[in-house]
Amino acid sequence: MKYRVIKKNGDEISSLGFGAMRLPLKNGKIDRIKARQLIFNAIDNGVNFIDTAYLYGDSETFLGEILTPEIRPKVKICTKLPSINVRKYEDMENFLDEQLKRLNVDFIDYYLIHAVDLKTVNRLLKRDLVKFITKAKADGKIKNIGFSYHGPKEEFEIVVDGYDWDVVMVQYNYFDENVQASMEGIEYAASKGLGIFVMEPLKGGILAGKMPKDAEDIFKKANPNKSNAQWAMQWVLNNRNITCVLSGMNSFEQLEENLAVANETTPLSMSFEEMETVELVKRVMRNSLKINCSTCGYCMPCPQGVNIPECIKIYNEKYLFGHRGLFNQSFADYYQYVGGIMGNSGNAGKCNACGKCLRKCPQKLDIISELKKVKKEFEFPGVNYALSFVRHVGFPIYKYLVKILNR
Repeated sequence: MKYRVIKKNGDEISSLGFGAMRLPLKNGKIDRIKARQLIFNAIDNGVNFIDTAYLYGDSETFLGEILTPEIRPKVKICTKLPSINVRKYEDMENFLDEQLKRLNVDFIDYYLIHAVDLKTVNRLLKRDLVKFITKAKADGKIKNIGFSYHGPKEEFEIVVDGYDWDVVMVQYNYFDENVQASMEGIEYAASKGLGIFVMEPLKGGILAGKMPKDAEDIFKKANPNKSNAQWAMQWVLNNRNITCVLSGMNSFEQLEENLAVANETTPLSMSFEEMETVELVKRVMRNSLKINCSTCGYCMPCPQGVNIPECIKIYNEKYLFGHRGLFNQSFADYYQYVGGIMGNSGNAGKCNACGKCLRKCPQKLDIISELKKVKKEFEFPGVNYALSFVRHVGFPIYKYLVKILNR
């Protein structure tokens, strides 16, 4: 494993970090056996940075269970203050104390203010954020302070200059090079000695999975042995200002692939031809992707039960992969995964435009308008009644017939 040094504090951080937002699941809950094996395997291979958050379900508690006193010194733990839930000063202290208990630790190595933009910072400053940080550091509860940025790039440097931060976490990948912090913002933060951690290097998996044929052909022609995910991870790690790339790995194949890239990639190691290849793929992707969503899930839960990330993902895939015809693969996926045929429905048509998702979206997408596009693409008049009939009548009959035939 290669390590990169944070100028501000001298910490040596593995260039690959383990993001605990997308741990493997079993029956809707963290698959504790598989997730434990994954994280221990990562640590054995030199990963020394694990990122979680108060809002990442049961992630903090799970890490508190597995990071025993013998393992704890091997890793830096990073978690986040749920800024959206802070109403008064006492909330910040209460959340931190609860997180220390969840994680089963005496202190947190890196504590970030979650989902920050300028408006959020100003709101927290009015609730004595600086006092909270100063006291938490003096009490030894946190070692380093930073923020995860979810605002426009025009505000990034203002937030960086607003406090003596140690680190910052930003969304950064070759497709979203100039979204949120942007290349210039990252360079500015690095010039002040901040450690820079990257979230969504694969754009929620879009840059790792199947791509439009034109994009696939460009990558395969350049190097038939390199996967789409390897191209994306290498591009981020090539930036000399990046400290650590966080990946939400939920399989051993993903871990092995990311470890290989992290072990091989040093800053400025990509050739001009390789950089040009990524640029060509980016152009192809931009022509195909309809909604610039990373499927991060910050918009969830929806009060009406809409599965916003999955609705948008399926809509994007229809155009990325050129699914044609009335009953194409995307149409089938839509009704299987969000239409409610296989379980609870989360289709776009359930949106009532309440707007609660809008303020939580890191990309500042007009989610209400985007869901209208999804609805128009996949849903027909009376769809909810039809789905209800299939779910409560048709599907039970189908299962009964299968059971009879298999006797």
